[in-house]
Amino acid sequence: MENADQLRELFRMQKSLNDRIGVQTDGMSDEDKTKWVLNYCRAMSQELAELTDSVPWKWWAKYQKLDEQNARVEVVDLFHFLISLAQVLGMSADDVFAAYCKKNEVNFQRQDSGYTEKDHDDSKHI
Repeated sequence: MENADQLRELFRMQKSLNDRIGVQTDGMSDEDKTKWVLNYCRAMSQELAELTDSVPWKWWAKYQKLDEQNARVEVVDLFHFLISLAQVLGMSADDVFAAYCKKNEVNFQRQDSGYTEKDHDDSKHI
């Protein structure tokens, strides 16, 4: 489970950074959770925009080129905010890993069935 240990370390590091910044995710009220879910969603939206700007998405502009180094930095920035978001919602690295495995299984089942219609209950167990 080397990968799970690496994920746990990322969660530990992010908690340490959030503590230093002054964001205590343990024991948040629903009001604070709402505030921080929105804060982290906004931050991730911005990081996605920055990632988008790292690739030549303007088909009409010939001057653009892929900035792979910056794109990688933006992906890491997304991980910072995504882990923080998981922590706000009370999820540990193990929780995320378990939920990811279950959702991955659902996604494969969807592909196996042709995913021709939405089943609103197929993820309720996650």
